[in-house]
Amino acid sequence: MSAFLGIDIGTSGTKTLAMDAEGQILAAAMETYPCYVPKPLWSEQDPNDWWEATVKSVRQVVRKARLKAADVKAIGLSGQMHGSVFLDKDNKVVRRAILWNDQRTAAECEEIEQRAGGRKQLIEMVANPALTGFTAPKILWLRNHEPKNFAKTRKILLPKDEIRRRLTGEYATDVSDASGMLLLDVAKRNWSAELLSRLELDADLFGTVYESEQVTGNLTPEAARLLGLSTDCVVVGGAGDCAAGAVGNGIVERGVLSTSIGTSGVMFIHSDEVKIDPEGRIHTFCHAVNGKWHMMGVTLAAGGSFQWFRNELCKADVALAKRQKRDVYDLLTEEAAETPKGAEGLLFLPYLSGERTPHADPDARGCFVGLTMAHTRGHLIRAIMEGVAYSMRDSLTIFEQLGVPIRQIRASGGGSRSPQWRQIQADVFGRKVVTINSEEGPAYGVALLAAVGAGAFKNVREACKATIRVVSETSADRKAKRYYDQAFPVYQQLYRSLKDDFKAIAALER
Repeated sequence: MSAFLGIDIGTSGTKTLAMDAEGQILAAAMETYPCYVPKPLWSEQDPNDWWEATVKSVRQVVRKARLKAADVKAIGLSGQMHGSVFLDKDNKVVRRAILWNDQRTAAECEEIEQRAGGRKQLIEMVANPALTGFTAPKILWLRNHEPKNFAKTRKILLPKDEIRRRLTGEYATDVSDASGMLLLDVAKRNWSAELLSRLELDADLFGTVYESEQVTGNLTPEAARLLGLSTDCVVVGGAGDCAAGAVGNGIVERGVLSTSIGTSGVMFIHSDEVKIDPEGRIHTFCHAVNGKWHMMGVTLAAGGSFQWFRNELCKADVALAKRQKRDVYDLLTEEAAETPKGAEGLLFLPYLSGERTPHADPDARGCFVGLTMAHTRGHLIRAIMEGVAYSMRDSLTIFEQLGVPIRQIRASGGGSRSPQWRQIQADVFGRKVVTINSEEGPAYGVALLAAVGAGAFKNVREACKATIRVVSETSADRKAKRYYDQAFPVYQQLYRSLKDDFKAIAALER
């Protein structure tokens, strides 16, 4: 038989799955590892932990699926974006990797904009503004603050690409993940010679850029032995976790948009052309579909806002749900369903972790606005769910302003499993929301890319059409849509009204 592996190097752990040639999941495994916070707002991991988790999870999957070494034809890699792995001349890790959620690089973001000639010029070069999460600021931070470590550095790789190096011996990346480094000419799908020159960085520091389904190498004899596989097994370019998840959801053609509510909320849309927001409110990256692009808006605390409410204010309900053997979120959303749309004038800004889209404001704060004596806990829950949907509509609005067609919205993540939250999304967006049969995320997406690279499918679109189908539809309620259309501008105005106050509050905290 032919099998394909998808490996996702996540922040909390590495997930590996095996898929057959028809797209059926044969087995899956997860291995976790720690995250280090040496200082407030810093976030680091040890790349050796990723490798150990990869070896363990692959071996588990091979054993569970009863695969022979020759059965596994190809491997696809996904992983947390933006992280930086610094290697010396002997391929030894120079220091722990600095992750996507690390916030130490504000000064370096300013330095990048200055060296580029301004924010507008930077966006023209690499399609995006400088954000603390991206890779380029981390590289400059190393140069500015740990010059001895920077002097040792000979290669800089993204998390999944360090795993690729250990699998194949190759220094390589793919266009989607490389887009998030802030060093790629997104329109031309290769490193930006102009920006690298202005930042005084050598292109030799980085790997060769591939399309996501292209073969980047074969397993080395050592890697094949460790994994229990064959050196005939190829490793394809793969994709950053957002693009890989989009492939796994079938977001691979014009007009299809993904709305994903996990800890963060992501609005992701395929585009056949490069569409760049001159204000830098959304990201424009290369897609994992050959020669195509995608745009992405991010709400930092989407499901995270609901999780905060559950953890801090619903401890008794967590205990009750455990006794009843139910999901506590089901209990809470049932409570929200008993309150009217709009939560009787209560609005929630989901900026508990600052915000990225459309404000890119780390000082933004979460808040309830409009509380009265008439409001119950159910109103608070509904306001959170609606506030998250409003925040994601901000991204939807920008897509529409840029003239990107939207004909279908596919919901995924934890939010897609709640009928109440699917209905709120449909009503706030004013569009039908559908769900699909696949819930395996980025690991499934890169398994599909591996199958394409090995020749099981002609291209990514064919692979998705053969394996992914719509299983439910939620239509917008016309009356609810009219209400939310009136409330949405009020929600948007609240940030503008409170922006300066947020900064004053942040200054008090420092």
